[in-house]
Amino acid sequence: MKIKKKSSSILNRFLIFNFFVFIILGLFTFFYLKAIQPNLVKQRTEKHNVIINNTANHIERLQVSFEQNSIKDFLLSTRFLFQNLERVQFYDLNGILLADTNVIDLDQNVFTKSDKIFQENLNTDQSLIEKNTDQEKSLQEEKQKKVGEIDNLISNKKPKQEVTIQIKENNNFYVKTLNDVIINGEILGYIIVTEQANEILVAVDERKNFILRTVLIIALVIAIFSIFLNRYVLKPIGTLVEYTRSIKAKDEPYGRIEKFLYRSDEVGLLSRSLSEMTQNLQNRTKNAEDSSADLAHEIRNPLASLKGASELLDNTSDKEERKKLISILSHDVERIDRLITDYSKMLKDEASLSREKMKVLNLIDLVKDVTEEFNNNKSVIEKNIRFKIIKEKPNGHPFSVSGVRSRLEQVMANLIDNAISFSPKGGQISINLKSTKDTVSLTIKDQGPGFKETNTERIFKRFYSNRPEKFGEHSGLGLNIVKNIIEMHDGEINASNRKDNERGAQVKVTLPTR
Repeated sequence: MKIKKKSSSILNRFLIFNFFVFIILGLFTFFYLKAIQPNLVKQRTEKHNVIINNTANHIERLQVSFEQNSIKDFLLSTRFLFQNLERVQFYDLNGILLADTNVIDLDQNVFTKSDKIFQENLNTDQSLIEKNTDQEKSLQEEKQKKVGEIDNLISNKKPKQEVTIQIKENNNFYVKTLNDVIINGEILGYIIVTEQANEILVAVDERKNFILRTVLIIALVIAIFSIFLNRYVLKPIGTLVEYTRSIKAKDEPYGRIEKFLYRSDEVGLLSRSLSEMTQNLQNRTKNAEDSSADLAHEIRNPLASLKGASELLDNTSDKEERKKLISILSHDVERIDRLITDYSKMLKDEASLSREKMKVLNLIDLVKDVTEEFNNNKSVIEKNIRFKIIKEKPNGHPFSVSGVRSRLEQVMANLIDNAISFSPKGGQISINLKSTKDTVSLTIKDQGPGFKETNTERIFKRFYSNRPEKFGEHSGLGLNIVKNIIEMHDGEINASNRKDNERGAQVKVTLPTR
């Protein structure tokens, strides 16, 4: 069943994910920044409440009555307690100003209900008021306004609950705290503590700027990473995807992946794996096509013979002739069966070999194991064949190779079996092993008639057989299978007549060392 999925770019998913992350981060930043100033103001208010409570404790301890003169004297004597504050104001329950640190600084004997502190100077000379009626009227209006504000604050205030006011005035920021003066459990009046708090705004601005810079840096990093991701990862992957699609569609490979093959990262590894897989797939496809064509060609001749013999068999009554025709039919059927069986085994072996895991093997051990099995072979016993193993190790290099043990045993067994079939009685099969820095070679020599072919590469072709009848019949696939196995091990195989001035043939296998 084919599963169709809507295409979705990894880059798009990455950007969408980061978009939601930025939204969440933005909301968090918004609420965080929104809470900074209130939290700092709250901390300042708590400090003011401590001052107000300490002041109430002093008034209670000193038994100061909560009225104008007494509070004035108290404020004069304890003014050092409020030196870090901008202003401290005392009000009675009716909202009448009893004392103000600002007024004390100007005149110790003057407490007003207007001016900047909601009271006017009660001791102002009457003549000054008459001469400055306009000014007095303005002050009176200001007094009424301020007193009204205080009245509203007090009237709307719940008992034992502070009121916090934030004011921006003349480029300065002030925090005011209004709270009860409680003595012996009774509310006697109110205190307003005013403090300049420009540092709160500075702290807020600093945090805002820091967060803004951080967000911009994160955005820049994500943008750079997105560009890098798209250029060096996603685009190459997209090219590889199109490459595989073109292979699937049996078109010319889309684009070029050669530029990715030399990268040392995962993209390079994927490109090399894909290139190797594509090459192997193409080779296997070509081999399958060639094999099918070769098999059809090889079967065609015995089928024609079968057809002719069967037609003649119906039209002859001669027993000897019928016996001869039946023998031909049997021979052709066996030939077709052998061809199909060997061909099927070849395809199965090729498929299984591609899935098997290679291990480090000692070639000497493999040769000894294979020759030991052949010592009990019927043909070896009947012909009295002897095996001679020669090891050449000029520089002390090991005979280690990387491969699939069963497949390399199959190669040796096939080559030795061929050597046995061509060897005369009492003959010797020499197996020469030679190790170098980069390769291990295996050469099998017999004492048979040797090759008649001038081009010995032909013997490795599929279904090729130029074997004399006396040496038995084969499908012509054995040496082709051997060649395929060796090539899958990154090795080489070649055949020739012996080069040591002796009669016979030799087959040499060369494998890379491990």
